[in-house]
Amino acid sequence: MILTEAQTTWTMNIIIRALMYLVQSYHEYFERRNDNLYGSKKVKLPKAELYVIFTGKWVSKPEYVSLSEEFWGGEKCAIDVKVKMIYDGKNNDIISQYVAFTKVYDEQVKLYGRTREAVTNTINICKNRDVLKEYLSSREKEVVDMMMTLFDEEQVMRAYVESERKEAAKKASVISAIEIYQEMGLPVSETIKKVAGKYKLEENDAEAWVQRYWKTERGNQ
Repeated sequence: MILTEAQTTWTMNIIIRALMYLVQSYHEYFERRNDNLYGSKKVKLPKAELYVIFTGKWVSKPEYVSLSEEFWGGEKCAIDVKVKMIYDGKNNDIISQYVAFTKVYDEQVKLYGRTREAVTNTINICKNRDVLKEYLSSREKEVVDMMMTLFDEEQVMRAYVESERKEAAKKASVISAIEIYQEMGLPVSETIKKVAGKYKLEENDAEAWVQRYWKTERGNQ
C-alpha cells in the first residue's frame, strides 16, 4: 500500500497526516475485503510505504522523517511512522508529473478554494496536458472521491475544535451562574430549576451540574 502526498510549505504535521491517511486506507481496505478484525483468523495486511514529494524551499533535505524522532525525541513508543522524502524527478517521470499535477491543483485552489470544482478542473487540465493522463482517465472518480474525503476530514476536525470551544464556554457560563445563584442565597433546589431553564437542560442534568460545582463550604440549603 503506497500513499503519496505533495507539499510545498513544509510542516512536520505531515507525518501525523500520513498516519491518519494510512489508518483510513487500511480501514477501507478491510471493508472492501469484508475482513473480520475480531475473528481468530489473521487478516492479510499490506505493507505500507509513505512518501511526501516536497516541491518547496527547505534547507535541510533528510531522506526520511519520523514521528518518534520529531515529536518524542526518538523515544521508543507504541507507534512510529517513517515518511520517505522525495524532492525532484526526471523529465516526464511519474514524480515530475505528480509535481506538475500538484502545481495545477494549487492554482485551481487559489481560484475556487478547496472544492470539487477545483479537483475536477485539475484533473481535466492535467489530462489535456498529458500529465498523469492514463491514471486520471482510468481512475478519475476514485481520485475525486479520495481528495474530497480528505477535505471532509479537515472540515470535520475544524467542526470538532469549534464544538470543543463552545462546550468549554458553556461550561464556564454554567459554573458562573451556579456561583451567582449561590451568592444570591438561593437554595440548591431553586438553583437547579434556574440552571435547567437558563441552559435548556433536563432537570437531572442540571442537578448534576449544581451538585458538582456548589461550594460546599457554604453548606447545602
